[in-house]
Amino acid sequence: MVDVPNRPEYQSEMFKKGLAVRREVLGADYVDGSLARADDFNAVFQQMTTEIAWGMAWTRPGLDRKTRSIINLGMLSALNRGAELRLHLRAALTNGVTRDEIKEVLVQVGAYCGIPAALEAFKIATEVFKEADSAKKGA
Repeated sequence: MVDVPNRPEYQSEMFKKGLAVRREVLGADYVDGSLARADDFNAVFQQMTTEIAWGMAWTRPGLDRKTRSIINLGMLSALNRGAELRLHLRAALTNGVTRDEIKEVLVQVGAYCGIPAALEAFKIATEVFKEADSAKKGA
């Protein structure tokens, strides 16, 4: 884990709380890289996502991480947000969501949000699963 860049946006307790969860769910390399690449223009976005999504939503006691991941997969698939879906598919696997559960989420997306949204989500999930399998074989 690298040190967080010393920016005023990254100093609040909510940021630190969110950062810990964000690293656990998405992986420290990904998160630390995002923070390191931030500049004066977009550091505020890193603050926003870390404090609001990770510090406020993901740390609430009402849902476990697996359930939050399942919800994210449905929303990101429905919104057709491929890059974020790819990231959150990996996070879902980290949080204990099975491939069969992911399949069922994507079928539900197809029924309620349309076949094109589900098709794209299935394609991305297949790619993520292949990458995960390759990483396991290489480890």
